[in-house]
Amino acid sequence: MAKKGKKYVEAAKLVDSSKAYSIDEAIELAKKTNFAKFDATVEAAFRLGVDPKKADQQIRGAVVLPNGTGKTQRVLVFAKGEKAKEAEAAGADFVGDSEYINKINQGWFEFDVIVATPDMMGEVGKLGRVLGPKGLMPNPKTGTVTFDVEKAVNEIKAGKVEYRVDKAGNIHVPIGKVSFENEKLVENFNTIFDTMMKVKPAAAKGTYMKNVSVTTTMGPGVKVDPSSVAVK
Repeated sequence: MAKKGKKYVEAAKLVDSSKAYSIDEAIELAKKTNFAKFDATVEAAFRLGVDPKKADQQIRGAVVLPNGTGKTQRVLVFAKGEKAKEAEAAGADFVGDSEYINKINQGWFEFDVIVATPDMMGEVGKLGRVLGPKGLMPNPKTGTVTFDVEKAVNEIKAGKVEYRVDKAGNIHVPIGKVSFENEKLVENFNTIFDTMMKVKPAAAKGTYMKNVSVTTTMGPGVKVDPSSVAVK
């Protein structure tokens, strides 16, 4: 395992790794242990008791955080005609069809999220080889393949985040920046926690919420006591 830097070691001393903190304490500690010189991202991490190899236990979706993520997403919309005009009016950063498909094939990635109307997916699907590994492929489950492009663009700009379980049953979601007020981070965390509980697969056996923590970009993880979270 790579040797941890001095600052990380000092920060980690503030966290009792054997203890699960209330969400309010955990956010406070995550901010306190952030030693990055920039406005670091605060992330929620969940280890879930699911088997992602089984189709009925693959968790994937998107949720709009009430206080956004602190990052403005650049949105590319694949649409034609009226739908292209709708996307432009909603504030999409890039709107088009074949010219952007060609640009991406030539290595252009000046965007964060792609929205596509269903009639464009035949063409966009051909980009699967380049978009898939980067997690940029539009997907109906995350609301990014839709004819309602106005709603999709508005939600992404308002702070919509995608979540997807990895092979080990983990989900990582950004919930804001260190500069956010604690209450706003807690509110964003509660929203994503609530969502995780609602998407629990019926087939999942045993303990579902195995481990929950919050962390900053370079800081140590702080365990959260799930029972301290106010679920709606």
